[in-house]
Amino acid sequence: MKSEGFRRLLRQLASLTRQQRSQLSDALRPAIGLDMVCEAIDSARPAPLCCPSCGNGRHYRHGIVRGLQRYRCRACLRTFSALSGTPLARLRHRSKWLDYGSAMLDSRSVRAAAKLIGVHRNTSFRWRHRFLDGIRHDQPGRLVGIAEADEMFLLESQKGSRQLERPARKRGGVAHSRGISHQHDCILVARDRSGLTCSFVTGRAAVTARQLHRHLLPVLDPDVLLVTDGHRAYRAFAREAGIAHAFVNLRAGERVRGAVHVQK
Repeated sequence: MKSEGFRRLLRQLASLTRQQRSQLSDALRPAIGLDMVCEAIDSARPAPLCCPSCGNGRHYRHGIVRGLQRYRCRACLRTFSALSGTPLARLRHRSKWLDYGSAMLDSRSVRAAAKLIGVHRNTSFRWRHRFLDGIRHDQPGRLVGIAEADEMFLLESQKGSRQLERPARKRGGVAHSRGISHQHDCILVARDRSGLTCSFVTGRAAVTARQLHRHLLPVLDPDVLLVTDGHRAYRAFAREAGIAHAFVNLRAGERVRGAVHVQK
């Protein structure tokens, strides 16, 4: 739109009724959502940007497609964008991605999110898996200072499996034995005082020192103070890795000891 026509449009906004302003806002929402998504993609792209096909870093701008800058590699002559080679590549309706991400943060189901955003349930299912795959690889480099670690346990689920490894549970089922067992998936969560968070699925049943070496050690700074509960696996891990360790006795009701606490 030319500048004069745009200024004339702005002058007419004051004369719109409430219903017309609402309709105008609804009409602009997809374009605004697309702009916000494209800005987020451009700000998050790696530097320097390399061709996902050959890895060459020499490229030039090659047009804009659906609001996103595309590039052409000088070596293999293939075109790509900041989304090429990522879990979000080839997904459509980019203007609705942020709204769908908010629906996921609100813990909405696949069908509820699809109805709220206005997409098909199959699209909602595909987006959820792509978004979660991107989050799975988005881990901070190192936890520094004071880092707290704890586990949470979820009843193992084989939903979607064509062949179950055990008899099927009824809806709302429980484990066959009390306490933590091999029917529970262990999720290890570690966070430092700056808010950086790492999470890992370590396996079934209680966490072991070997699993801590595999998952937790690579994300801990050598000078970190690891704060945990009194689980012996943490003590063995800290002793073997040479990491400073402090723990609180949760079973005795101790949750805070000065600056040392977990689950506060």
